[in-house]
This record gives sequence, structure tokens and C-alpha cells, in this order.
Amino acid sequence: MPELAPSDTELLDLARRVGECLQREHLSLATAESCTGGWIAKMVTDVPGCSAWFECGIAAYSYEAKQALLGVRPDTLLKHGAVSEETVLEMVSGALIHTGATVSVAVTGIAGPGGGTEDKPVGTVWLAWKRRGGYPRAELHQFAGDREQIRRQTVAVALRGIRGILTPR
Repeated sequence: MPELAPSDTELLDLARRVGECLQREHLSLATAESCTGGWIAKMVTDVPGCSAWFECGIAAYSYEAKQALLGVRPDTLLKHGAVSEETVLEMVSGALIHTGATVSVAVTGIAGPGGGTEDKPVGTVWLAWKRRGGYPRAELHQFAGDREQIRRQTVAVALRGIRGILTPR
């Protein structure tokens, strides 16, 4: 793997640190994943004892799944598409509304190798984080590499972002 794609060991270390923060603050996590297909949830469930702080993971690829499982509005998807700030914000909020978690992360993007457009090339990924009762934060990233590298980078940024909303800046 090129340097830009974190290793399994690095991702597991990030997941452990997320778990420590969540457990220390007595919070729980839900993930809402599209382009990562549950990889964030996989990494956090690789951490022994994660049941103390991990609520659930939702992998929602299709428009229908995003609507049914996360409450993304059909008009949001039609107007902005699945890979958009509007959609990821509804996904991250929906993960909290539809679960008992107190913290959520959502990702949606184009991991490739196909599916990119001039406006949204391969590697375009929107991420969002939210604490129950708080305001969501969204970020747009343009990752480089192949499908696995893009997904690995997304998982790393997602995990770092969870820690970012838990710890004072």
C-alpha cells in the first residue's frame, strides 16, 4: 500500500483510540456508511470490548436504503445526489435518530474505479460527524489512489473525525 493508504494496524490503532474516548465519556457510536460498506464498523468491532461503546453500523448504498434506514429525503437525493453535503448531513443525523447512539459518523463517496464525473471525480468523499443534541460537521475530501486506498483513507479520516468531536480543540 502506498503511504497515503493507512495499514490495518494504523486503522485498528485509530479505532482503539476512538473507543477509549467514547468509553471515557460514556458515549456510544453508530456508523452510516456508503462507499466504505461497513469498513468503519468493522474496524471498531475489531477492538475487544467494543460492545461497551459501539451501538451499530448501517451500510446503505442504494437511494432506497438511505431513505429507509437513515431517513434521507428522496428530494435530497434527486436534487443533490448520493455524494453530497446535503445527503451526508441527513445520513449522520438519521443514524442518531434511528439508533440509541450518542455519536455518529457518516460517509458517502465515489471509491471507483468507475462512477466519477467531471463534477464528482473518483475519490470524492463527503464525511460528517455529529453528537446527539449538537450540530453536525461535514467535510469534503478528494482522495487519490485505487478503490481500496480511497476507502482506507476514508476510514482513517472518519475515525480521526470522531475523536475530533469528542476531544476539546
